[in-house]
Amino acid sequence: MKRIDPTVWKETGYIAVWELIFSVLMQAVFLVIGKWNYTVLLGNLLSAAVSILNFFLIGITVQNALKKEEKEAKGAMKLSQTYRTLMLLVVAILGAVLPCFNLWAVLVPMLFPRIAIAIRPLFGKKQS
Repeated sequence: MKRIDPTVWKETGYIAVWELIFSVLMQAVFLVIGKWNYTVLLGNLLSAAVSILNFFLIGITVQNALKKEEKEAKGAMKLSQTYRTLMLLVVAILGAVLPCFNLWAVLVPMLFPRIAIAIRPLFGKKQS
């Protein structure tokens, strides 16, 4: 197996921390509105794990694409996006079909990495 760039680990860690923070907040919201049960926790755990894995796979794909020619890199990126989208779709379908998962608790955490990326500039180091 190829060595994983430290930046991939660092950025995945950043996403994982925010996924955890937002997941705890989501669990609290379900608790406050009286809709919390074990299906919320299971749905959240499933979706959070897959969302973090998705981001990690993006990092690995980009790392590997940088070592390829442009045309080959584009193809690899497109194929990765297709498989990762399929993975997220399967998780969403599982959340909808299996009664052990709360659908909202499966779908909402898939948005957390996007939110974490959007707020990243607020916590980034200032450039001089």
